[in-house]
Amino acid sequence: IADAETFSGHEECHEHKKARKRNSKETAVAIEKLLPKRCQVLGLLTPGIVVTPMGSSSNQPQEIEDGEAGFALLFPKIDGVKIQTFHFPKEVKNRGTEILVFVGLKNNPDLRVVLLFGYNSWKSGATRFLHQIVNPLNEKSIILAGGQVESFTSLISENDACGVVGLAFSGPQIQSATVLLDQDVADERTAEAAMQRLKAANIPECNTIGFMFACVGRGYRHYKTKRNMEADAFRKFFPNVPLFGFFGHGEIGCDRIVTGNFVLRECNDVKDDLLHGYTTVMTLIHLGSTKANQV
Repeated sequence: IADAETFSGHEECHEHKKARKRNSKETAVAIEKLLPKRCQVLGLLTPGIVVTPMGSSSNQPQEIEDGEAGFALLFPKIDGVKIQTFHFPKEVKNRGTEILVFVGLKNNPDLRVVLLFGYNSWKSGATRFLHQIVNPLNEKSIILAGGQVESFTSLISENDACGVVGLAFSGPQIQSATVLLDQDVADERTAEAAMQRLKAANIPECNTIGFMFACVGRGYRHYKTKRNMEADAFRKFFPNVPLFGFFGHGEIGCDRIVTGNFVLRECNDVKDDLLHGYTTVMTLIHLGSTKANQV
């Protein structure tokens, strides 16, 4: 749910924020009641969203930075693909990588993509905890992408502390790629050059979804009042791929490609820098050509 007033700095917004938190919980309850009980639900609250309206790939993706808005993204059951939610609250003491193994984030040869979202990042120890989760996953054979959100909500778990939630995509047919738009990407030409890098990954565009995780300081403020710059650049190169995402308080990702027969590797063992600020991470996830089953 986008909520620009949350970040306006006005004292009178305090009651509004409390009301919005209550409304977010009510929205999560209402959505989960509409879905089969076996569905896993994860809700994120952010200062802005990126959405392709009505879920149609033929519609123009929109960067919504002002006011309030929201969207729901539903994944069907797909043969050969497993999508698993996970939640690591900071106060839960994990034993090394055991908790990562338990949820399928380690010792899982079919793991291809992990979308990570840190919440309540302003609290003490939040950034350090995010590093503790991200660093063991920083492998060339796994796409990591996401960002820092305001908070999260779901029926099964809600917490006022800080932590990390996310989605893990496993399956040999999954292909994915990410590109990082750094601070130097500041006009149409450089934004389109970044999309050309993503296009060069040759990820199939059928049964594929795009994600955009951007800093709240980018958008029309970064591009000198020109709105929708990065979403428009994405659509120019991927007209049939729906784009979703958000504006947040920090970004997770790097330039990386993972396909069935090719993994983009560097010539040394230096780990990629995955945590950024004032950037945008663009991600493609191809879920294979298998037809979706009924949920």
